[in-house]
Amino acid sequence: MPAYDLIELLFFAYRDFVADPDRILAEYGFGRAHHRVLHFVDRHPGLTIAELLDILRITKQSLNRVLKELIEQGYIAQRTGTSDRRHRLLTCTPQGRQLAHRLAGVQGRRVRRALEEAGPSLREPASRFLLAMIEPEERAAVRRLIAGGEASPETVAAEGEARS
Repeated sequence: MPAYDLIELLFFAYRDFVADPDRILAEYGFGRAHHRVLHFVDRHPGLTIAELLDILRITKQSLNRVLKELIEQGYIAQRTGTSDRRHRLLTCTPQGRQLAHRLAGVQGRRVRRALEEAGPSLREPASRFLLAMIEPEERAAVRRLIAGGEASPETVAAEGEARS
């Protein structure tokens, strides 16, 4: 028997988790794909397009459309790699960083509120549960990606602590 209660709780939690940023993104004419790109480029300045494709698991065509809009509107900058000139390294502009932090801030507040209501001692079990939802062969890469992210001061403040 499927765990319908958990399946549905995940559905509703995700729905509300993305609703806050969706409202902000709509002000800019952006969608969730823009959010994902901004998030990971902000957290990992100098990310290559190939690395971003690997993280997001979307087609190159889909990424190119979103990336083109973010670059043209001044949210992301790209430069040629120094060791390999074929690489395009992505960074957020100050404007892009500000938007990424605004989006992370609303999500951070929601996570912080949930942990306060459920009890801060549940942070570690919640992290273990979410990691266990990821395919086993992907978990080490996800851990490395999370550990290597650059926590912004606003995100840290919104979450009430630095990311570990």
